[in-house]
Amino acid sequence: MDFGNFGKVSFTLEAKVADFVTYLDQGKVMATRCKKCQASYFPPRMDCPTCLISDMEWFEIKGKGKLVTYTVVNYGPTGFEDDTPYILAISDFGGIRILGRLSRDIKEGDIKLGMELKVVSIKLPDDRVSYEFQEIKEG
Repeated sequence: MDFGNFGKVSFTLEAKVADFVTYLDQGKVMATRCKKCQASYFPPRMDCPTCLISDMEWFEIKGKGKLVTYTVVNYGPTGFEDDTPYILAISDFGGIRILGRLSRDIKEGDIKLGMELKVVSIKLPDDRVSYEFQEIKEG
């Protein structure tokens, strides 16, 4: 897959991190880490802005994240007008923070800062892929 298959609207087909889309298609949400300084990046980067080197490795985002903040998007940008309202959130996965959408299964009234979330790959229409946060339910 190429970057043209990422998300609802893609503005580029090629990127150094195109493998990100292939991993999503395989059901994995991946980030990158610099092999020299160990800095982690999401969205993934193939060049470390700290070390200024291009020796990066991929790693999967697993486990529980905690909701740090969120916002309700009522007026979407180009290509997302018909999706509104939707909720964007930042979740901390122990040293790496991820920006993404909350699943529509999570109602706005049920959102609580600190709630446990997992990040999962999702399939969209027209052979596209993305990711979202889903609530971790106990039991």
